[in-house]
Amino acid sequence: MKKTFFYPLTIGILLFVPLTVLAHTGVGSTTGLIAGLCHPFMGLDHMLAMIAVGLWAAQRGGRAVIGLPLTFVSLMIMGGILSFCGISVPFVEEGILVSVLGLGLLIVTAFKVTTVFSVVVVAVCAVFHGHAHGSEIPAAAGAVTYSAGFALATALLHITGIFCGTALDKSTFKMALRLGGGMIALGGLFLALISL
Repeated sequence: MKKTFFYPLTIGILLFVPLTVLAHTGVGSTTGLIAGLCHPFMGLDHMLAMIAVGLWAAQRGGRAVIGLPLTFVSLMIMGGILSFCGISVPFVEEGILVSVLGLGLLIVTAFKVTTVFSVVVVAVCAVFHGHAHGSEIPAAAGAVTYSAGFALATALLHITGIFCGTALDKSTFKMALRLGGGMIALGGLFLALISL
């Protein structure tokens, strides 16, 4: 039952997401909690990267299941604060595209890395995503609630990736995760090609 449920769910998530390439180009409102909750679901790049963090955390297991998503959300907030304060980070757009492609490739190859390396990769990706989204938040009363909603939605996407990665039998776990990683890497390649 679990095996037959996972594949349509994964394919459905990836096929029916909006095809907005970049979630941080002024899509929708950027004030208030509801706008923050909705915004991460409006960009394919952000959705793929967040689900990839969850899948990679599930693949690594142990402390990574909690540590990688917490690292991402924390450093994403930090990247948003940097942007909000006018501190620039170079190559933000390229960093976002590389994060999607790179996280997908790390999952598909099941590359064995240390926990420190995993945390650093996730932290760097998070700063790029946070900075991009922070740059579009106006200095308004709703900015704090918008950011809270955005962080919560990001965590929910991480949980979705973790759930998909851990909801399988041991016998199909590696194959299913690699399939998900391959789909994410292809999504990153697609985003890179259409942004040229």
